[in-house]
Amino acid sequence: MTCSYVDDVYDIVNMLVSQDDVELIRAKDYIKNPKESGYRSLHIIVAIPIFLSEKSEVFRVEIQIRTIAMDFWASLEHSLRYKGGVPPAAFKQLEDAATSISKMEDQMLVIRKYMED
Repeated sequence: MTCSYVDDVYDIVNMLVSQDDVELIRAKDYIKNPKESGYRSLHIIVAIPIFLSEKSEVFRVEIQIRTIAMDFWASLEHSLRYKGGVPPAAFKQLEDAATSISKMEDQMLVIRKYMED
């Protein structure tokens, strides 16, 4: 699931887990604690009812929530990584690119909040 701003990620999670029929099983916050590669996203595992024609069953599902910019970085990083091994110098550049994107997202959030006031 993608959204525009980092604070939207947390708003979406809060809305989801506040539902009476949604149970949060586990959350991994790679936004506050990025992976070594620079990957950022919020992963949650929830138990939700799936309604079938005659009954409902509860299933566990993983939902990955991130911004458009995080998704852009993850898509490119994935395609580069699976073309072959990533040399150490490129690995550092990927991490630096993720940091740059994070800073840009912070700036865009400040601008949005300024315009909302």
